[in-house]
Amino acid sequence: MDREAGKRRAAEEAAKYVERGMTLGLGTGSTAKYFVEALGRRIAEDWPLKGVPTSEETRRQAESLGVEIITPDETTVIDLAVDGTDEADPQMNLIKGGGGALLREKIVASAAQRFIVIADKSKRVAHLGAFPLPVEVDPFSYGLTVRHVRSALSHNGFDSAAITLRSRPGGVFKSDGGNLILDCALGRIMDPAALHAALIAIPGVVETGLFCDMADMVIYGDESGVSAEGD
Repeated sequence: MDREAGKRRAAEEAAKYVERGMTLGLGTGSTAKYFVEALGRRIAEDWPLKGVPTSEETRRQAESLGVEIITPDETTVIDLAVDGTDEADPQMNLIKGGGGALLREKIVASAAQRFIVIADKSKRVAHLGAFPLPVEVDPFSYGLTVRHVRSALSHNGFDSAAITLRSRPGGVFKSDGGNLILDCALGRIMDPAALHAALIAIPGVVETGLFCDMADMVIYGDESGVSAEGD
């Protein structure tokens, strides 16, 4: 499978839902980049569009293409958010956060009137969990938070889960908000909503990469075309 072709096809399909004058939530990652590229072509045709980026990387790309970047306030309406995913199950539950932007991605997706997820078809799975679950945590005394995360995972059936503090060349990875990421190798998640509830209740856990009951549509692409779930 040509995954890059699938990503591009899914992104271009999602771009068909963009209308003039929209305020858009702009996701993070390799698939979302193709969507931002498509917006750049609309901007070149004098489409008025505004963007709320979910990472500094996305901000830089969108600004370079002429998208007007805004900082939302209480009156801001995000008409449509488009983002990629690391996994999606048949119920459109997602694991996100491979790019480390899960908190900002969830803030924007939850505020949007419509949330479209784009992915190559390899990201569709029967059950979430083959991709390690990112959990964003406050750096203060994070070892204590890790201990509680380990306990919560055990109580939810993951007794031997490997938890890795995400790193990058030269040191520890930190999100744009300054938080740490724990990558939890779980194998199979049978009840994503329950697991999210258990983890988010832990003081020190800022957000989890489980996006449950949030996506309105998931668009999958491959070399031959696209397919969609949801509406």
